[in-house]
Amino acid sequence: MAIKQLYEIKVWDLPTRLFHWINFTCVILLIVFGLLMLFKKDLGITSVEAKISLKTIHVLIGYVFVVNLLIRIIWGFISNMYARWSTLIPGYGHMAAVRQYITASRQGQPLSYAGHNPLGQIAVIVIFTCMIIMAITGLVRAGTDIYYPPFGSYAAEFVAKPGVDASNLVPYDKSEVNEEKFTQLKAFKKPFGTIHIYTSYFLMFMIVLHIAAVIRAEIKEGGTIISAMFTGKKYLHEKPHDNHDLR
Repeated sequence: MAIKQLYEIKVWDLPTRLFHWINFTCVILLIVFGLLMLFKKDLGITSVEAKISLKTIHVLIGYVFVVNLLIRIIWGFISNMYARWSTLIPGYGHMAAVRQYITASRQGQPLSYAGHNPLGQIAVIVIFTCMIIMAITGLVRAGTDIYYPPFGSYAAEFVAKPGVDASNLVPYDKSEVNEEKFTQLKAFKKPFGTIHIYTSYFLMFMIVLHIAAVIRAEIKEGGTIISAMFTGKKYLHEKPHDNHDLR
């Protein structure tokens, strides 16, 4: 019985792998603390101090998430071919590639890809879009809820009563704020909160879908997809459709 040639492909560089696991950790923690804030009353968390503490932790983790995301966006222009936006963003003819990939999978002859397969490309872009929306809306709520950077100083100065040092405002304490302006700020930040929450629900759905798809691809298609995010290397029994420059 002939032994198939095994192709070793360097797919994910170190910065891409670091981003992935830092992002994974941040997202899980953000979900946990987000749910704690959302269901705090049901959990018996009623004090203002506890509410501020939960939100502060959520925001601090969010800063790590945002910085990590910004680095990944920049890295997408200078990384290797598999992590570049030019490779990840679906272009002309992508739907034909999707149909070819689905047809081959249904026929029991799944196509091998060193990077993301055509469906995976779409999922990655959707997930990144969700994360960017989460980052922007989260930063706005961080500033308008607890006066944290980068927008917190503007929000505090807007609602502070005349003669009150805006830097000394305490979140959720209305004693030193202009009631009318505070109401205006509340109306301004509400849609950002709504978008943030519902995007988080959709992101959670996409994460579950992503994990299920990775497990399925690992079982059906091989390629050591999961271990590649640790080692950076994939091992395939045939030349992948998206790379023919192999050792």
